[in-house]
Amino acid sequence: MELQIKAHDDFQYVDEGSGSTLLLLHGLFGALSNWQEVVAEFSRSYRVIIPLLPIYDMPLTQAGVPGLVKYVEGFVRAIGLAEPVTVLGNSLGGHVGLEYTLRNPERVSRLVLTGSSGLFEDSMGGSFPKRGNYAYVQERVAYTFYDPAVATPELVDEVFSITNSNVKCLRIISIARSAQRHNLGKELGRIKVPTLLVWGLNDTITPPLVAHEFHRLIRNSELRFLDHCCHAPMMERPQAFNALLQQFLVHTEGALVS
Repeated sequence: MELQIKAHDDFQYVDEGSGSTLLLLHGLFGALSNWQEVVAEFSRSYRVIIPLLPIYDMPLTQAGVPGLVKYVEGFVRAIGLAEPVTVLGNSLGGHVGLEYTLRNPERVSRLVLTGSSGLFEDSMGGSFPKRGNYAYVQERVAYTFYDPAVATPELVDEVFSITNSNVKCLRIISIARSAQRHNLGKELGRIKVPTLLVWGLNDTITPPLVAHEFHRLIRNSELRFLDHCCHAPMMERPQAFNALLQQFLVHTEGALVS
């Protein structure tokens, strides 16, 4: 399905389906389309909302995890989400989702993390983007996936365009450094909501040991691994990811009602 982007005030977002709300948060080099298969599957039973995070054009002084959390808080208020939502986050989006949950526990009913930062991440393979080097960008984008073929020329071109902009690169670096500084190890014990951790068994950016640490620190969590999968399970293994998500949503629904 083709995602339709809506606008409200200064916010751009996808809003599909009806029912209880799934709030999806993309990563540093992510886009709304990263969640396309999740939207296609779950908008039949849920309201699926994806804000376009202002990673590349937010004020440089706010370019960090706290600034993105504040943006999500403003977005939730602006579109009038009154009921608690299920928050899903990939990579940096998971980090933002964790901070949002810690700051707004009454607004989150469930949490789903996949390849989340917040404890450790090997961002862009251990270094920041190199401007003007297409081969380097191509290599780093492929590093995100188990199957390099998922790194299509269109995806590589998109990331290359982003990293070839001085202004955007400054924000990427600022946000990446902010994510590395904001280690949540001491805070995760405060998260009480049911939490699903879906991890690529071959994740090179937030390796499986990171998933196990999240599982240890978030008490009410369950951990599921997908083989032949790296940092973006909802893109690389969409059917398997959706099946795990569906199981989690169904078996936690009763706990939310009771």
